[in-house]
Amino acid sequence: MKNFQKIAIPVSLGIIGFLIFNSCSVGIVEGATAVTNFNSKKYLGKWYEIARFDYKFEKNLDNVTATYSLKPDGSIKVQNQGYNYVKKEWKESIGEARFVNDQSEARLKVSFFKPIWAGYNVIDIDDNYQNALVVGNSTKYIWILSRNKEIPNSIKERFLAKAQKLGYKTDDLIWVKHN
Repeated sequence: MKNFQKIAIPVSLGIIGFLIFNSCSVGIVEGATAVTNFNSKKYLGKWYEIARFDYKFEKNLDNVTATYSLKPDGSIKVQNQGYNYVKKEWKESIGEARFVNDQSEARLKVSFFKPIWAGYNVIDIDDNYQNALVVGNSTKYIWILSRNKEIPNSIKERFLAKAQKLGYKTDDLIWVKHN
């Protein structure tokens, strides 16, 4: 029993420390800058996922949307939905987002499995808050979002050029189908 405690306590503390460290690593891709003068109220509402990389948690999903709403405590409710065309069923995931710094900077951290947080950084958005380019803390995470099921070609090209400049392999993007 003493040997077990000698191993279990340090391992447990290490795991807790790792989780706390990871929950704070909500950075932004090197070279990227989050949108400033960000209006979080204009960002709330429903967005269609236009493009993404092939993430395990979004595997085989079409008709993907993200809906953001303000919670009473000032954090943001994140409701993601998508249709798994292989299993022929809808999937939903509810999470929470919080600003990393001031609300005027579009750097957030999002969690679907507390205490694990991930970076959510809006690095480009059009003036009317209709199309957004969002990245995580590495070049493994990128989303192109729109208020509509399609994105104007000029905005698409602008977002792709910005992503490529940051090192994203945009040829690997999955272009989400919406019915």
